[in-house]
Amino acid sequence: MKKLYFDNSATTSVYPEVVREMNNAMIYDYGNPSSNHAFGDKSQKLLLSARTKLARAIGSKVHELYFTSGTTESNNWVLQGLARNYPSKKKIIISSIEHPSIRETCEYLKSRGYFIVELPVDSFGFIDLKFLEKNIDSNTLVVSVMQANNIFGTIQNLKKIGDLCKRKKVLFHTDCAQSFTKMKILVHDWNIDLLSASAHKIGGPKGVGFLYIRDGIAIAPLFFGGGQEKRLRSGTENVPAIVGFAKACEISLKKDWTKISEMRDLLIDKLRGIGGKLVGARGISRLSNNIFVTFSGMNAEDILYKLSEKEIYVSIGSACDSKKEKEDSALKAIGLSSTDMKSSLRISLPADVTKKDIEYFVNVLRKLI
Repeated sequence: MKKLYFDNSATTSVYPEVVREMNNAMIYDYGNPSSNHAFGDKSQKLLLSARTKLARAIGSKVHELYFTSGTTESNNWVLQGLARNYPSKKKIIISSIEHPSIRETCEYLKSRGYFIVELPVDSFGFIDLKFLEKNIDSNTLVVSVMQANNIFGTIQNLKKIGDLCKRKKVLFHTDCAQSFTKMKILVHDWNIDLLSASAHKIGGPKGVGFLYIRDGIAIAPLFFGGGQEKRLRSGTENVPAIVGFAKACEISLKKDWTKISEMRDLLIDKLRGIGGKLVGARGISRLSNNIFVTFSGMNAEDILYKLSEKEIYVSIGSACDSKKEKEDSALKAIGLSSTDMKSSLRISLPADVTKKDIEYFVNVLRKLI
């Protein structure tokens, strides 16, 4: 029986090279980067090297990158930090398909008097730019739209959104947890003001991420203490995890994501052959390793458990939300029926997926259906 891990949108396996670099940092370079002695200085240099590599990956300046515990913290920091610094602006605009870390933070701010506007999307998951333009006004604090949806993989045009926000003089944030290193991101050219990303989506360790903050943007800290990260994110930096993040970024950027998208399309065709219907965008407008498919009349949860017994691992939605007994708001937003939601699987391929893996997966799934 072959093990297949096809749930890489939830998390990824850590590259062996990443583990080696993290081990070296833990065993040999364990000094506190805030210490004034030479041993602490070695750790500080590791941080600078990692920050430089990660900043290069999104086209930002090195000092515009701040380390966090992951995208959830970064997303919370953006919304709450901006709200504290600009208390007179009470409108926040998000897409109707955002991750729970954005949506639930907005719910919290709503209880504090903020007005939350959700951008409608079409059946493929693309936001309505005309609606966005109409709803931005002088009271708007920030617009937050994810680059690639974590469930059905639709990719938004960040440059168009960024250009519109700049023209309207409003801040633009994007959650790039799923897309970072899998596609081009140019924060300055695309007028992105804030950007969140995580290591564990790209072959790095869990519990580390970053927030890009464009020069000149005032954002209040969530944590207070030692004054690390230019006094904006206190707490001793997790140097081994940060080093691992940078190494994972380096490896992921070298992957042939076009080839992976070809494998994705091959699997989509085979799933259609056994009754599957693709949900979301197609081709280059879809995340290279993402498939979200419905099988009419099938109980997806039963299939998931039966696949799991055969050491094949997929998902029935966002891992952050899958254990909650409620329909996913993002799937509602694209018009998916309750019946189809219960008949849907999310399949997210690893970077090293092969045709043999796909054939094996489809054969097992066909028998279960």
